[in-house]
Amino acid sequence: QVQLVESGGGSVQAGGSLRLSCLASGRTFSEYDMGWFRPAPGKEREFVASLRWIGGSTYYTYYGDSVKGRFTVSRDNVKNTVYLQMNSLEPEDTAVYYCAADRGGVLGTSPSYWGQGTQVTVSS
Repeated sequence: QVQLVESGGGSVQAGGSLRLSCLASGRTFSEYDMGWFRPAPGKEREFVASLRWIGGSTYYTYYGDSVKGRFTVSRDNVKNTVYLQMNSLEPEDTAVYYCAADRGGVLGTSPSYWGQGTQVTVSS
């Protein structure tokens, strides 16, 4: 069982930055694929970013088209934490951001574990 707790949300003006954190429980955190998602109109959710475990300490990163070049996903396996650095924020980025985890991947599937979400509000 994995528990995820997000933090770092808040209110910023357009052009500003925020860093979200997701603290995970569990002793094999490093072997989990981790991702960030947000709700989207007409869709179940919008993929934001993810880290896919390749093996050892190697991870591939993936980004949704709307955040490429502005957001950066990273992880600290010592702290059992994944981060989402969000720069050049736009009002369209306003959403609740959810952290997700699964050993079998988080892209193109329904991850097994979800956090409760953290609200990000970007004003123009």
